[in-house]
Parts: sequence; C-alpha cells; structure tokens
Amino acid sequence: MLKQDLYTIEKNVCIAKNTYEMVLLGDTKSFVAPGQFLNIKLDGFYLRRPISVCDYDDDSITIIYKAVGKGTEKMAKMGKGEKLDILTGLGNGFDISKSGEKPVVIGGGAGVPPMFNLAKELIKNGKKPVAILGFNSADEVFYKEEFEKIGADVIITTVDGSVGIKGFVTDAIKTIDYTYFYTCGPEPMLKAIYNNTTTSGQLSFEERMGCGFGACMGCSCKTKYGNKRICKDPNPGQPA
Repeated sequence: MLKQDLYTIEKNVCIAKNTYEMVLLGDTKSFVAPGQFLNIKLDGFYLRRPISVCDYDDDSITIIYKAVGKGTEKMAKMGKGEKLDILTGLGNGFDISKSGEKPVVIGGGAGVPPMFNLAKELIKNGKKPVAILGFNSADEVFYKEEFEKIGADVIITTVDGSVGIKGFVTDAIKTIDYTYFYTCGPEPMLKAIYNNTTTSGQLSFEERMGCGFGACMGCSCKTKYGNKRICKDPNPGQPA
C-alpha cells in the first residue's frame, strides 16, 4: 500500500566501506512483505532515491545504502532528528510460501539488505535458510553477525578472497543443498544465479527509478516474458 509520510532519522552510521545503516522512525503499516522498498525525497534533487528495506518493526524502518552519488552522499551526512519525505510500501516483495524447508537467500552488495528481513520471516515460519552474501572485498562486508544472530547459516564470498570463499555467490551455491532460492543484486549476478541454480526461485531486480510506483515506465526491463516494470510488475521473470 503506497503511502507518503515524514520520517525522523534515529540513527545514521557507517557500517562498512561507503556503506551506511539508517534507522527511521515513523509509520510502517504500508509494508506487507519482505523485499519491498521505499523512495526518499532529498532537497535539491529532482528524483527520489529508491532504497530496499533491510528490516522494520511497528515504529521503525532500517535501510542500508551505499554513498555512491551526490544524493546518497548527502544522505550519509544527515543526522539524528532530521526528517525525510518518503514514499513507503513500494514493490511486491517476496512470496515466502514457496520456499520449502531449506531456502537460500542470496545478496550481492546492495542486494544484501532485503535478504535480512526475508531471512527473519522465513525463520519465523519454521524454515532453515542459508544466507550467501557476496562482496568485492573484506572492507565491504556487513551484516554477517546480524544474519547469524537471527539463526541463519551465513556464507561470505569476496571477489578478491580477502574473507570467506574466493569468487562469486555462484561458487557458494554449488556447496549447499537448498529447496528454493531468493536473490537480489545487479543483473549480471542474477543471470549467473539463474544459470547455476537447480530449483525455482524469485529474483529482485535493481534499476534506476523515477516514480517508484509504475507510472513513469522509467525502470522497465526486458525479460524473457516481455518488458516489465521493476518497481511494480509481479514475477518479472528471468533477465533476457
């Protein structure tokens, strides 16, 4: 359910290289499934910034973002008590009913945060997820301990081999048994996962967005099942 509201920053801290965790206080009733996102308005910028939701409870939302452009760099400098105009309840989220007993959740870089709330929901429903978290190097790793604290088995991969398995998330997939997969990350990673998994799964695509709720068509992506809006269309299929 789309909603626009003001949210107050409770915390905004650096947790890894160029990576920040922000906790926002406000209404969270518009979120109904893990994997949804929000869209943040920043003064001086025309377009909002879409950010995946890492976690939420009755009165707070946690997001994790990388400071990679002028907008997110401005966010990184904001402090406790500042307010943000945010659209919430965007995206369809993941369907956990298809997971089976041993699902694997796979996140690459900025695709790691939405896997956290997903893993929590799977565990609440009696499942035993494995979390594969992929990064370029050790200084970019975040949330390993947080996944472990909620009861997920965690496998870290790094491209340079500085921590965990050297290589990509697909190298880790080959080492485990699983009943279903969920994943979020850049399109090359999603294609590689599609080509290296043995079960069905759900993919959350990353794309630049305008409105975030399906009106502008700016985030349309070509898939094997036609052009789909990443922000709005359910089950966008596999990348073309």
